[in-house]
Amino acid sequence: MMNRTLTAMALVAGLAACGGPELRYAVPQVAPAEKMAIAFRSVELREITLPTYAALEDIYVETPEGVITPAKDLLWADDPVRAATLELSRALRLSTGARVASEPWPFDDFAEARVEVRLEEFLADAQGRFRVAGQYFVATRDALGRDRAETFEIAVPIPQAEGATGLAAARAAAMTRLAEIIARDGLR
Repeated sequence: MMNRTLTAMALVAGLAACGGPELRYAVPQVAPAEKMAIAFRSVELREITLPTYAALEDIYVETPEGVITPAKDLLWADDPVRAATLELSRALRLSTGARVASEPWPFDDFAEARVEVRLEEFLADAQGRFRVAGQYFVATRDALGRDRAETFEIAVPIPQAEGATGLAAARAAAMTRLAEIIARDGLR
């Protein structure tokens, strides 16, 4: 465990110390591992709220001292709020088979449920994981009392040999896991 922590700290320190031209990293698409039935045929996803540091295009990492800092010259390829919202919308659609779209709702009829996600953490931590934590809310149009408010914490190991590409892959896996949690615990 100690060796893994030291390796993770070296990865985070290496990402934070990278120099040279700015490099942009796209988050790969990750298909959910399982399909699950939910109680709704259509779901609107509100724009995800991110912590201030995560809403910037810089890729942020946590140092071993617990300081959240931008990795030098490493940027996300897309606006983080837009990208995270689209990632989660896609993963929810693929895992549930429901009609899922981010706001503004693009269809004539209203969605049967609306999901809102507020993130408190969205970064690579000093243990070599991509961490996503916060709260999600499900509001339904049917007035049957199926509204939900739940918290979550997800930590996905960053493949060490892949650097910032591995970090992007871990972020994608974390968002896919979040979609599975919301579908299983909030939309059934």
